[in-house]
Amino acid sequence: MNFSKKNHEHKNKNVIDVSKKVILSVAVIAALGFTSCKNETKKETETTTTEMSKDMAITDLSFGVRGNCGMCKNTIEKAANGVEGVASANWDVDKKKIDVSFDDSKTDAMAIHKAIATSGYDTEKVAGDEEAYDGLPGCCKYDHEMMMNQSGEEKSDDHSNHDH
Repeated sequence: MNFSKKNHEHKNKNVIDVSKKVILSVAVIAALGFTSCKNETKKETETTTTEMSKDMAITDLSFGVRGNCGMCKNTIEKAANGVEGVASANWDVDKKKIDVSFDDSKTDAMAIHKAIATSGYDTEKVAGDEEAYDGLPGCCKYDHEMMMNQSGEEKSDDHSNHDH
């Protein structure tokens, strides 16, 4: 009986030791988690504050970009927005025209033209990269002669100078 009682006490002591180690481990992991979250939040706040405090000289620009569809829109806008200093970019599928707002102290119009051309699309000033164009989906293979930077007005066929 005495042996059984000692064995039981020994097991209880081991269980308590293991429990203490588990609780301590959980506490350490939780502490690390809280500190890393705290640092990430702090970094975001600092970045936001820095961006908001700078004076930005925003320039609005519109120019033609060839393309066909919604997938083109995503690729063209992503390329333009990828340029540091670009605040917004919106490509109009029908007008074949992009409206871009950017901080002209960080970039210029030609950098935006080149970024879009690198993605495979012709702009008014820069021809699209042929290798990138070849990699575009079939629906995005635009006519290299298509009009761009259109006013958006419907063009009717003018037949006033001849008879049918």
